[in-house]
Amino acid sequence: MAPSRIPSRRPRAVLRAVTATAAAALVLSACTGGGAGSSGAGDTSGNQLLTIPREDLATFTRNFNPLSPQAAPMTKEAVYEPLVVHSMADAKDTPWLATKWEQAKDGKSLTFTLREGVKWSDGKPLTADDVVYTFQLRKKVLGGLEYLDKVTAADAHTVKFSFNKPFSPGFFEIAGQSIMPKHVWSKVKDPAKFTNPNPVGTGPYTKLERFQAQSYELGRNPDYWQPAKQQIAGIRMLAFSGNDSANVAFTNGEVDWTQSFIPDIEKSFVAKDKKHNHYWFPPAGAMINWQLNTTKAPFNDPAVRKALSMAIDRDQITKVAMNGYAEPADCTGLARTYDKWRDKDLAASCAWTTYDTDAAAKALDAAGYKESGGKRTLKNGKPFTLDISVGSASSDWISVANIIKQNLAKVGITATVKTPDWGAVVSSYEQGTFDSGIVWSNNGATPYEYFRGVMSTVMVKPVGEKATENYHRFGDKKADKLIDAFAAAADESEQAEQIDGLQELYDKDAPVVPLFTGPEWGAYTDTRFTGWPTEKNPYATLGNRNSSTILVLTSLKPVKG
Repeated sequence: MAPSRIPSRRPRAVLRAVTATAAAALVLSACTGGGAGSSGAGDTSGNQLLTIPREDLATFTRNFNPLSPQAAPMTKEAVYEPLVVHSMADAKDTPWLATKWEQAKDGKSLTFTLREGVKWSDGKPLTADDVVYTFQLRKKVLGGLEYLDKVTAADAHTVKFSFNKPFSPGFFEIAGQSIMPKHVWSKVKDPAKFTNPNPVGTGPYTKLERFQAQSYELGRNPDYWQPAKQQIAGIRMLAFSGNDSANVAFTNGEVDWTQSFIPDIEKSFVAKDKKHNHYWFPPAGAMINWQLNTTKAPFNDPAVRKALSMAIDRDQITKVAMNGYAEPADCTGLARTYDKWRDKDLAASCAWTTYDTDAAAKALDAAGYKESGGKRTLKNGKPFTLDISVGSASSDWISVANIIKQNLAKVGITATVKTPDWGAVVSSYEQGTFDSGIVWSNNGATPYEYFRGVMSTVMVKPVGEKATENYHRFGDKKADKLIDAFAAAADESEQAEQIDGLQELYDKDAPVVPLFTGPEWGAYTDTRFTGWPTEKNPYATLGNRNSSTILVLTSLKPVKG
């Protein structure tokens, strides 16, 4: 999840990249040597930097614009802060730049009280005007927030958000936005293109000490409002072109904290130092779906979508392709994050997410897609074939696609796994030209974001018009009513009724083929730092690119050597 609470529209970085490069190794050797300001990961003096690899970025761009999709890592995790921090690990909301909030009884406004004494890293005070300006700027540059009518400052520390309709999910979206300083950004001519090379933020690590294409360092904000929680000296980011090179650095103890995909982590990482090497993969990630382009026949037929779903072996996918790190989906479509919302009776009774080759073949026959000589045909007599598109860097998702390919062959369908770079894949998703693909989904505090993203007609774009979600282009007006009713309801028991209804529709429509709950990857060594979230103390996830990362950064303490 993006720290802004708005789900990322690009492939999850933790599932990318497997190509190692010698350049990454050179960066490591160059960056872990000498000097107090660049103390290496091996340093145990108490002044060492927290070192984090990015396996999905071969080079960094000096862009710290929180409105930019190309913003450098840690822009929205360490430099800028939200009003409230939501953790998907324990579902708790932690007051941050705001100390309290109140939603109107009619659900049409939300008021936040700002924390007093907060300063920007240039020493100027944070005020309600900064919050007002942030949302005006965000709507202008990024659009969205259609429900938000106006934002006003009642006084220097009180901000009121007025909605044009009752909208309870607004809290999740508003509270998580990165707040920006008006006195800086109001002077920027083109905020969308501004790279913000020397950022001014309220976060704990805002000072850009040094920047190179394959590494950079963030030092302490001298005016941070929680100085006692700035225990680490700073953050060093290292760029790698793939999982392999990043994982070598990590398993060798040269970096501290990773979110990359590590095959057989017990053997390849934990076993090397059982005392210090740890990981935790809470089921807090989004649902990963096999999305079928419903603008194309036969994928526009729910009977076909269900038959294809029955043809795939989720147990094999999760155990083999995902190394046992994930759990198979059921027909509610809900990730494990939403267990309390799940209709358990429905989940136990439906069959279309259960692997059954015979049932899949019979369903395809009944739908008019007959098999002859081991090959199935479409209604027009042409071979039943399809493409599965996945970015070339995602080794685990490519394995998922290949298992689906093998499964489909058993029911007479020929699938081709296509693996161009992620840019080309995402473009085909956005334009609606793809057949099918392995796709991430929206993830939020409630199932609202998920169902809106896979079933709302509002999110459906015509083929050729760019879609930012609902790539499969499916909408159900009955779902619209339930989604709107959920948003208008303030009481969770009433919202539960709407989610039950959405699960029933999901079971009926099969808008996408749910595969597994994506694990929230995370591993660390406590050789140099302590205070990490764990299964016993799940105050945040172990991912380092989501909304709860700030909780980790302000909890870690160096091991004194």
